[in-house]
Formats: sequence, C-alpha cells, structure tokens
Amino acid sequence: MPIIRTIQIDDDTKLGVWKISEEEPFFRQRVAIEPEIHQSHKRLQHFAGRYLLLELFPAFPVKDIRVTDRRKPYLPDNSYHFSISHCGDYAAAIVSRKGAVGIDIELAQPKIEKVSHKFLSPREVAFIDPVRALSHKTVCWSAKEAVYKWYGLGSVDFREHMQLQPFPFMQTGMLTCDFMKPDKNARLYLHYLMDGEMCLAWVVE
Repeated sequence: MPIIRTIQIDDDTKLGVWKISEEEPFFRQRVAIEPEIHQSHKRLQHFAGRYLLLELFPAFPVKDIRVTDRRKPYLPDNSYHFSISHCGDYAAAIVSRKGAVGIDIELAQPKIEKVSHKFLSPREVAFIDPVRALSHKTVCWSAKEAVYKWYGLGSVDFREHMQLQPFPFMQTGMLTCDFMKPDKNARLYLHYLMDGEMCLAWVVE
C-alpha cells in the first residue's frame, strides 16, 4: 500500500505514514541495505521506514545512515535530520533539512493504560479525560516518545525530565512539553493526530 498520509510542514520538513502490506522484495528494489535483523516483521518495518525516507526526499542518502550507541539513526554530515517510528503494520518518518525532529506512531492498546504510571506524573494524570482515558494517555505516551527521539542521547526519565502542559483530548491538536535535563532545557510544541486507533505525534525544533 502506498503512503496513507503526508504532511508538508514547511519547504524543508515533511512527514509521512506508510501502511505496510508489501513483502520485503518490494522495498529491496529501492533500499539497498542489509539490516542485521533476524525477526522477519521487524526487518520489514526497518525496510519500510527507510523506503519512506526516500518517498519524502528522493535524494535522501539511505546507505549513509549510521546508528549511535543510543540507537538513534543519523547521517554523519547532518544533511538531513530525521526520525523513524514503527508500530504493527505502520511506519512513520519525519525529515528536515533544518534541525532536530522526532516522531512516534502508536496504537491505542490497553497496555498503555497499565504502564501509564511509568510515564505520567501525578500532575499529568490529573488532566487526563476520564471518558477517553486510553486515547488521551496514548497521545501523551506518543508525544514523549517523539521528544525522546528528538533528544537522541538516551537516559531520559519520562516522568521527571518531560512534563506535558495540560491539554484537552481531541482527534487532532497541539501540546506543549517542557524538556528538563542538566544538559538541555527546552519548551517544545508538538502536533498530534488520532486516526482510529492510530496515534501520531511529532516535534520540530
């Protein structure tokens, strides 16, 4: 299946979502890499994410991608800043020629409710919509994951180092996240959207 959604953020920044229905040979036609991933579905997600980078920016040098010891993919020359996310049969990517970005895609599943105490502070729990708690918490989780990828250096406490300002749950919207670590302090403005059970959140510095 082709891209199901693209968003042109500005002339230098674009994101896309791919619903994976193809087999690996489809992606190999354009993505000439050999990932060291043995699980077949994870390898398929890996290929789809990199294929999506080329769909967004055809000149993207996929073969030059490296991965830090914190598992953040990057280009040594920083010609493009990018972030990739996978969930189930979806792959999402955001690419910018200007600065750091982060993206996350999630499915609203009960397990998010079960672990929400690990990523939401009591202050954040207080603004969750009780009628649509699962969807609201999924947006919060996805937003913090996007910020985590934007930061890229690991060792982040999701409750302590990332604080979301209160926001009402809507199908599409914006939210604010205060990122607070000794080496980095920033107020970040994220966008998100819910499409059925799928949640997408992204940040552009």
